[in-house]
Amino acid sequence: MMNMKICAFLLAALVAGGVSAQRQSDIHSGYPITPVPFTSVKVTDSFWGQRLKASREVTIPLAFSKCEETGRYENFVKAAHPSENYKVEGFSFDDTDVYKTIEGASYLLQTYPDKQLEKYIDSVLVIVAAAQEPDGYLYTARTMNPKHPHEWAGPERWVAVENLSHEFYNLGHMIEGAVAYYQATGKRNFLDIAIKYADCVCEAIGDGPDQKRLVPGHQIAEMALVRLYLVTGDEKYLKQAKFFLDARGYTSRRDAYSQAHKPVLEQDEAVGHAVRATYMYAGMADVAAVTGDTAYIHAIDRIWDNIVSKKLYITGGIGARHAGEAFGDNYELPNLSAYNETCAAIGNVFVNYRLFLLHGEAKYFDVLERTLYNGLISGVSLDGGSFFYPNPLASTGGYSRKPWFGCACCPSNICRFIPSLPGYVYAVKGDQVYVNLFLSNRAELQVGKKKLVLEQESGYPWNGDVRVKVSKGNLPFTMKIRIPGWVQGKAVPSDLYAYADGQKLGYRVTVNGEEVSGGLDKGYLSIARKWKKGDVVEIHFDMEPRIVKANEKVAADRGRVAVERGPIVYCAEWPDNDFNVHNILLNQHPTFQVEEKPDLLYGLNTLSTQVQVLSYDNAGKLALRDAKLTLIPYYAWAHRGEGDMEVWLPISVGASSATEVEAEKQEDNGFFRQ
Repeated sequence: MMNMKICAFLLAALVAGGVSAQRQSDIHSGYPITPVPFTSVKVTDSFWGQRLKASREVTIPLAFSKCEETGRYENFVKAAHPSENYKVEGFSFDDTDVYKTIEGASYLLQTYPDKQLEKYIDSVLVIVAAAQEPDGYLYTARTMNPKHPHEWAGPERWVAVENLSHEFYNLGHMIEGAVAYYQATGKRNFLDIAIKYADCVCEAIGDGPDQKRLVPGHQIAEMALVRLYLVTGDEKYLKQAKFFLDARGYTSRRDAYSQAHKPVLEQDEAVGHAVRATYMYAGMADVAAVTGDTAYIHAIDRIWDNIVSKKLYITGGIGARHAGEAFGDNYELPNLSAYNETCAAIGNVFVNYRLFLLHGEAKYFDVLERTLYNGLISGVSLDGGSFFYPNPLASTGGYSRKPWFGCACCPSNICRFIPSLPGYVYAVKGDQVYVNLFLSNRAELQVGKKKLVLEQESGYPWNGDVRVKVSKGNLPFTMKIRIPGWVQGKAVPSDLYAYADGQKLGYRVTVNGEEVSGGLDKGYLSIARKWKKGDVVEIHFDMEPRIVKANEKVAADRGRVAVERGPIVYCAEWPDNDFNVHNILLNQHPTFQVEEKPDLLYGLNTLSTQVQVLSYDNAGKLALRDAKLTLIPYYAWAHRGEGDMEVWLPISVGASSATEVEAEKQEDNGFFRQ
């Protein structure tokens, strides 16, 4: 087995190709708006700084160690020396955990150079390369024992790729990891492996007379192949990505679970497996951006409208059903049984980010921000060492984050997402600079041919005060500041959720102390001027607790409200309350107190309000008592043991319930703190 410090496969030197001009090309080339890469944004923020530190020091080392312990590396060793004696176990996509962890580590290397980590990855890649067949095929679930491959693999290459073999899924994550490592180090050792496998797929799959007409059972190869095209300049990878999209719905696989129920250009509803779906939508956006095919964009726009108006959880999570890890019907959004896979939340961010790059509208970042601060980071513990697979909005116990899973897609996906977060803060289009997320950082941007340095200071998400200073760059440009939907009274860009407290929040923006006025364009306040070093933009967003009601068509939320403050969704959890949080009734016009808790769960703000607790007395009559309900941010739940949790709180009698054991709980206030 391998070891992070001493590894039998460490090499003194590895052959690495030169760094071409394409190496540092942005992966989103072709989009009307250009992101500012994460390598140009140094985060100094306490909230996100803690998350990034946990990823660097805990999550990624843990994932590498789990790849060692669970035989992920051993699969490659076996594939290099096939034998009929090998029993192929695990999942057919276990190889991707290695690729995804390398991808996340590669992002770290670009920000925090680490020769020991780089050396370790090189040693892993020696094993990966040895497992590759001469024509480029690399799929350990078959190669280690070709006569008796994984039960999902099928007897021959590709025959089960539209079902469970995941051969193309493995390719997609391999490419994503390989490009990231190439961009981080300039070495071609992983990139050449990925190119060989991509060439193998391109030769075997397509519309040609000697090719097989097949599409991925689990999408991701589509957006990965576009990325490979942008790095190599080889158009065959772009054509292959487009083929995978265009052929969907025209092969033998024609079910909604894999979004193959109809051709992609005819789709207008998010259906089936939520992760597969979002990866496909992201791939459609990438192909559209590079090729200019607007038909893809129109299809994604229709699907996005369906998600945000009928299938999005208040936490930004998606995927209502455990069965098939799938979207439900329109307005099917149960709470206790909600699935909301962490990978699906990451996919939701991917899609909304790309739609922003296409359209330049703040509403996509409103959804992205909601997902980011709630349903995505809930999937990893604050210390970075344990993970949720599903993220429900209610619990009666039985939920706790785990250090790993047999199917480990969520932990390894977190590995690759968190380090890339700084790349979502800013974007540039011509002489326009978008400020999309609010967190303390120092960023170097390229505006035209000139360098611009911005320094942002913020107490977000706990307060709405933001300060952006021009530290370098005397040049004219337009700073476009996103005014979040929650400030404008729009919980989401649809009628799925709406604020129900009658409050009207405001905002104020000044430049060097002088207030800026003007209307919003696509959700942005634009400030056009000749900027100079030392200019300061100060932004204030009113930030108050709000109650949110769901559309009446959402049966699970009728008579209930959710509580938000700024971008944060709150929940009631057992350690903070000496009663069953499911058996309460909120005041019809609740008021909330905000309290800073710097020592609780790495520092957060709690909310509290007066409620009535329902129970039955000894005579069997309904009894009420007044109590204080304390709420914590949803992302922080389940850090203090398993127990009751609720996001949607009863505000109507019909939505509440009572219990006969409430009296017993009053007698032992410590019960819920054990």
